Amino acid sequence: MGFKPSTVEGVVMALEVQAAPSLNEFAGKSVFLTGHTGFKGGWLAALLRYLGASVHGYALASDTYKNLFEVAKVQSLLASHTVADLADPVAMLAAMQAAQPEIVFHLAAQSLVRRSYVEPALTWRTNVQGTVNLLECVRQCPSVRAVVIITTDKCYANQEWCWGYRENDRLGGHDPYSASKAACELVVDSYRNSFFKESGVLIASARAGNVIGGGDWAADRLIPDAVRAVAAGRALQIRNPTASRPWQHVLAPLHGYLLLGQALLRGQVSAAGAFNFGPPQQDNLSVGDVLQRLQSYWPQLELALSTPSDQPHEAQLLYLDSSKAQHELGWQSRWSLAQSLENTAGWYQAESLDGEGIQGYTLAQIEEYLS
Repeated sequence: MGFKPSTVEGVVMALEVQAAPSLNEFAGKSVFLTGHTGFKGGWLAALLRYLGASVHGYALASDTYKNLFEVAKVQSLLASHTVADLADPVAMLAAMQAAQPEIVFHLAAQSLVRRSYVEPALTWRTNVQGTVNLLECVRQCPSVRAVVIITTDKCYANQEWCWGYRENDRLGGHDPYSASKAACELVVDSYRNSFFKESGVLIASARAGNVIGGGDWAADRLIPDAVRAVAAGRALQIRNPTASRPWQHVLAPLHGYLLLGQALLRGQVSAAGAFNFGPPQQDNLSVGDVLQRLQSYWPQLELALSTPSDQPHEAQLLYLDSSKAQHELGWQSRWSLAQSLENTAGWYQAESLDGEGIQGYTLAQIEEYLS
């Protein structure tokens, strides 16, 4: 599927005239978004601006050599951009109160499993205490009516089941990242019951699986590793080809987060809980299968099997049951895995040919997904 790069002015002006019918609640809304300098956060910032929202970002600067935030000029889409740590509640409260948001999306996190083995204390501090700091700021900002906290599919106690985990399954985690996200879910539930029921603020958590899409250059992730291998002209070393993951384009769960946030803004109390956002079961494939399919859209990608002896534990089988989101929010993935892989490869190929036009290309993919 090909896209012609569009100017940001043209795309945003079109959206201001006619926002997507299913997400019209965001037009004109002030949104506080943490983690906007990251891969998923950058796409969500573009999505929200595309829908006519006023987006106020709060995050650390990206630590990857290339990143979506800079390459796609995401800052130009923001109403404000604050570079600060989740560990600094004073800075966060000042930024939030200045933005006067009606809804908060919390994506900022230490999100890498392998890094969590190297820096466990940082992972726990960022993911758990950082979420506590955010929720304390929400308590001191009366404009906020809704909060969506993003965790992960890895928050479940993984039994290597062949069926999907549901929102009421047991939480847990082997590695520090997964365990910290399970703890984050407990924090959300505690604040919901202890504070927000009385204040009228509706809070939900969103759990999504592996995502792919253009603009990800993080370490120890499959597609970014493939991008770096192609750029270097070498074969991609596959360390865990049989591991099964629920693959979906980044726009799929982000669309779900927005539908969830919209339900909260509309006062839908039943939406104030946990929701899974995963692809259909046929898109739950092994790493090796996904890379072989990606090769059909990216012939320059070469593969090589690698089995390092010092590899830390990672789950082999993980699948989400997203029935709740489908029935209560009307959400489903709009792109098949084949479309997701094609559009991911197309984004990186477009960026390598025309870096200056990639913001328009990004917005064009959003327009195509929501149409």
